[in-house]
Amino acid sequence: MLLRNALTQAVVQLAPVSDTPRLDAELLMAHALGVGRDALLLKHLDDDVPPGFWTLVERRAGAEPVAYITGRRDFWTLSLQVTPDVLIPRPDSETLIEAAIDHFGDQGPGKVIDLGTGSGALLLAALDQWPDAWGIGVDRSAAAVAVARENAVRNGFLARAAFIVGDWAMAVGTRFDLVLCNPPYVESGASLPPDVAGHEPASALYAGTDGMDDYRRIIPMLPALVADGGIGCIEIGATQADAVAGLALAHGLKAQVARDLAGRDRCVIVRKT
Repeated sequence: MLLRNALTQAVVQLAPVSDTPRLDAELLMAHALGVGRDALLLKHLDDDVPPGFWTLVERRAGAEPVAYITGRRDFWTLSLQVTPDVLIPRPDSETLIEAAIDHFGDQGPGKVIDLGTGSGALLLAALDQWPDAWGIGVDRSAAAVAVARENAVRNGFLARAAFIVGDWAMAVGTRFDLVLCNPPYVESGASLPPDVAGHEPASALYAGTDGMDDYRRIIPMLPALVADGGIGCIEIGATQADAVAGLALAHGLKAQVARDLAGRDRCVIVRKT
């Protein structure tokens, strides 16, 4: 079977479990070939189907995320390693970096901290944006810290990035110009798609019956963590802006909300009054 025909067949097989079956099929095929998706589409559509492709399709048909199958995910300008130990970086989270750019401009922050760093996506995106910045990524999971450190090595940031196992900012004793955080914020009883609920780490998703448990721990730390003139960019669920901004105000912080490209509330930006 030619590759182009296999892609068509794979799309049919993946359509019941994916909103993007064609993209998924192309990414899996590119992974099986060991090439990029662009090269696949430009040069290989008339090749024979590579060994192992249908096994990858079967895994995706079982609701396993493409990023875990391929071990890769693009975020901002970076290509990152991902494993089931970390949440898969999503384009919505780039809203935090865009909010930081709006605040700092080209000058950028000097010191950055990423709380709950996971794959290191937010911290490494910030370091890529501002070459003179350095930062720390903190995560409770030693396995996640190992993934983040490997991503720093792969992308050439290890000289400007350190990673520690810690409970939010409890082990941190300095202030930062930019605090980034994508905490768990899903209600414990929420229904999530099978590829999320069945594969991504629950500890990075769920935060109590109202999804607010981790905000109640993080927000009180920010007055001592954010430097004068700095900001914190905290990711939120689309319905949590008022509650999280209210917590910030109750702890003496100014708060404003940034929306993602779909127009949904996605980031609470906090600063000192």
